[in-house]
Amino acid sequence: MPYVIELLNTDQTMISQVGGKGANLGELYNLQGIRVPGGFCITVEAFDRLMESVPTIKDLMNQLSTLTLEDQDKIKELSSTLNSVIEGINLPEALVEEITHALKNFDPATAFAIRSSATAEDLPNASFAGQQDTFLNVKGRDAILLHISKCWASLFTERAITYRIQNHINHHQVQMAVIVQEMIFPEVSGILFTADPVTSSRKVSSIDASFGLGDALVSGLVNPDVYKVRRGEIIDKKIKPKTLAIVPLNEGGTQQLALPPENQNEQALTDDQILELEGIGRKIESHFGAPQDIEWCLADGHFYVVQSRPITTLFPIPVAADQENHVYVSVGHQQMMTDAMKPLGLSFFLMTTSAPMVQAGGRLFVDVTKMMVSPASRPAVLDALGRSDPLIKDALLTVLDRGNFIKIIPSDSETPNQTEENAAKPAQELQEPADFDPSVVYDLIHRSQASLEMLKQAIQAKSGPELLDFIQEDLKELKALLFDPQSIKVLMAGFDASKWINDNLELWLGEKNAADVLSQSVPNNVTSEMGMALLGVADILRHFPMVTEALHHAKEDDLFESILELEGGHEAVEAITSFLGRYGMRCPGEIDITRRRWAERPSAIISLLLSHIKNFKPGESKRKFEEGLREALNKEVALISRLKALPEGEEKAREAQLRIRLIRDLSGYREYPKYFMICRYFIYKQALLKEAARLVGEGILKEKEDIYFLSFEELRDVVGTKQLDFEIIRKRKAEFQIYEKLKPSRVMTSEGEMIAGAYGRDSIPAGALVGLPVSSGIVEGRARVILKMEEADLDEDDILVTTFTDPSWTPLFLSIKGLVTEVGGLMTHGAVIAREYGLPAVVGVVDATRLIKDGQRIRVNGTEGVVEIL
Repeated sequence: MPYVIELLNTDQTMISQVGGKGANLGELYNLQGIRVPGGFCITVEAFDRLMESVPTIKDLMNQLSTLTLEDQDKIKELSSTLNSVIEGINLPEALVEEITHALKNFDPATAFAIRSSATAEDLPNASFAGQQDTFLNVKGRDAILLHISKCWASLFTERAITYRIQNHINHHQVQMAVIVQEMIFPEVSGILFTADPVTSSRKVSSIDASFGLGDALVSGLVNPDVYKVRRGEIIDKKIKPKTLAIVPLNEGGTQQLALPPENQNEQALTDDQILELEGIGRKIESHFGAPQDIEWCLADGHFYVVQSRPITTLFPIPVAADQENHVYVSVGHQQMMTDAMKPLGLSFFLMTTSAPMVQAGGRLFVDVTKMMVSPASRPAVLDALGRSDPLIKDALLTVLDRGNFIKIIPSDSETPNQTEENAAKPAQELQEPADFDPSVVYDLIHRSQASLEMLKQAIQAKSGPELLDFIQEDLKELKALLFDPQSIKVLMAGFDASKWINDNLELWLGEKNAADVLSQSVPNNVTSEMGMALLGVADILRHFPMVTEALHHAKEDDLFESILELEGGHEAVEAITSFLGRYGMRCPGEIDITRRRWAERPSAIISLLLSHIKNFKPGESKRKFEEGLREALNKEVALISRLKALPEGEEKAREAQLRIRLIRDLSGYREYPKYFMICRYFIYKQALLKEAARLVGEGILKEKEDIYFLSFEELRDVVGTKQLDFEIIRKRKAEFQIYEKLKPSRVMTSEGEMIAGAYGRDSIPAGALVGLPVSSGIVEGRARVILKMEEADLDEDDILVTTFTDPSWTPLFLSIKGLVTEVGGLMTHGAVIAREYGLPAVVGVVDATRLIKDGQRIRVNGTEGVVEIL
């Protein structure tokens, strides 16, 4: 196999020989209308020979493979050693001969750029941009040979090693080719993104441009001009002051050159050049079939492309059945679960809903296009989403304001169809107060619990294809109970009563968010009851110091065994298992059936128990409930008294009393339907894992959890046929690793554009963060930025700051004095429980976990929806 291959002879089939960058350049070199500087590749074969020729390198690589991100000192040490060893090796004579022969095709005075081209580089899941070194304006054979060694060594810089660890890329599996390419001395250079890196719109190209070599831009030495182009039209230009340029030296290398004041504010590219470059980008994008990050330069009136790689940070676009524009709303932001879900989890959630959902990037979205274009349904949709999350409503209004993105049906030309009439009708009916009998909640819960018991019994005897058929049929029962009209009516009546109280008492009494206090310690809230139950478990454990001490050090696989022989061990195990018997189906991200439940990983609640023992006195559960109940009842008495003193006060008081009763009797039920769904999911999951264990025993699966990477229908086929192409599992696991790193937007379009909404408030303190007020009150305390529930270590003065919470986080609410989340709405879990526990809370604070630092003192105003960093 040759050590040197000319660029014009490389293509996408040769990544293993010339790396991703070399393969891409070869494709471009042979693409008509695209100029690529000539050159050649030093193949991976040469790199392999180098690595094998020195035993020391192999030993150092083995050490490298054991390191994690926490081992920064060791990474630095090994990086330095590997660089020294590689740069000190004499290149093989055969390689030197081939390079010398390749250079004969160029004038001896030609200058070259020398760049890495790793085999894991410029791939769909990792761009490796900037991880290895580039050397510019290299002249002469000896200098070229030296910089080839330096390029190889740059595979082991600290940043490159760390990047591979972060992206789970095996150091041993990464090989490097080196590109030796004719140097272009440009007047202007820069980067072209064929999808807008800010909004992710696939229809907008974004061009960064500055004078001289592109290194000034890439290294951040200058602020480049930024041009935006959409469908062949320049839609935005930002001309920045460019104070310097990097230019080549005659003797080799580069230098910084200060630009004259009269040139600093010049537009780097003319409008015609901008459009020409955008056209080049679209041609390259079309060739590779994906949005591209392209490095380019302009010399003597011609554009040259020196690199093109896929943009790896774009969120995938849902697949539409037509060519029309679509608007999608994130399900995860409504469900307080924006993490990526595995295919089986997505599949189950899709089978549990009737909404027009699509999936992309391991997340679910509702296609709201038809609802938005129709004047019959649009107001109700905007109102419902606006109540839940104002940022979603504002983002949708942004789409509507564009006028031509989706075709709005004129209100005077439409006859609403039956579905739209039915959709609008119950929403109007449920806004009217109703004197519910509280027993309706108990009846709904009893019916659901009875259904669960029947399921547990019936599913025991099912296996094979019969099990899959049974689950699919039972999902109809789950949907019937979840969307039972009586259940929906109870939920809406509680919600509407809270809104009525908040709206009217602010109008009549100037009392903001009065329903928050009235919602404390309501009956039938299964999630807050769970939090209180864990306090009860802590009360049992606190009597046995040896047990609590052992739990500090217990491992997952011997959690109970480590304490059973201790005094109080049996009592502790019985208390924990009893709690798990009722609540063990819960876990973070629980709407994904594939997530590990507390019952499957009991250690997840141990840190919470130990925190409760440290922070609370015995009997705290009863005290907290009674305190909340007392505050709610006192608030009711005070409000009714104030209302009666108003004109027409008796009538206002009577109306308010009716709504308060609805809040007290019905709002606790808000948490039950999801609990019921998760209980049912866990029963399905346990049965499916038993079936998966049989498939592992038959050699069809490698491990039980492989079923998580199949859809329900695919799993049915595997169970029925006893056949599986394992390449599907491998591919899905790789995709999931990519999806985990992506962040979904509340609203996105079929062009891939992520649309951010705004709250639109003016009177906020300078520097404050704005969100949605969901639980009134003002509190100051230490911010604890926590991304994983099991890593929480809280004190009573702490305010929890996190991305989102779901019911599994409820026990933490007992240990904090306030809550800030990035995701959430008025009726999402964190808001409901914060109100019940009387915690000031602000949700929907964009980038809260990045802008607020762990340990900072903050003020949370849950009445106005403002967070201040003190």
